[in-house]
Amino acid sequence: MKILLLNDHLLLRQGLRLILAVQFPGAEFGEARSNAESLPEILREPWDVAILGISLPGRGALEILKAMRQLRGELPVLVLGLYSEDQFALRLLKAGASGYLTRESTGDDLAAAIRAALNGSRYISPELADRMTSTLYLEAQQSPHERLSNREFMILRLIASGKMVGQIARELSLSVSTVSTYRKRILGKMRMANSAQLTHYAVQHGLVE
Repeated sequence: MKILLLNDHLLLRQGLRLILAVQFPGAEFGEARSNAESLPEILREPWDVAILGISLPGRGALEILKAMRQLRGELPVLVLGLYSEDQFALRLLKAGASGYLTRESTGDDLAAAIRAALNGSRYISPELADRMTSTLYLEAQQSPHERLSNREFMILRLIASGKMVGQIARELSLSVSTVSTYRKRILGKMRMANSAQLTHYAVQHGLVE
């Protein structure tokens, strides 16, 4: 088995080697300390699984995961985080990660995650799965506009009141491009296609006079 360790902490890489050498006797290892080193290393060998540290220097974990999926879409990638970041874990899994482990995970957890990934399954610890389920449930109970930030909610109300992007930009002392970006975020969070749908929703829910 060939295992690629992508992490900027030498001690952590060494610790992972020791743990995995016991769990998978005869395993071969490769290492990379940054995003810049990771992508060429991915192509160097026919790796069976990669373990990606969430704090790898360079692009964010979501961006590097996307690049890895483009280079080697069949390569299982397990993400090793620092904390039980439920929301971030969910985003990484949606982006194609084969599993998410935290610093609370044990060597047995890591071995189980690798075996699951090699079998084409995804791994989430029972504790993290419970928290993610609770998070998803709470989100499902919220109205879409309750997921917006204060600034996004303000711009939603202005759009629903019939104001154009340029008018909103002047009123809030923002650039047109910034307001357009907020509008895209609002549409995405509320899963709507255009301003007309936003306006209809706002009127229905009494968000505008």
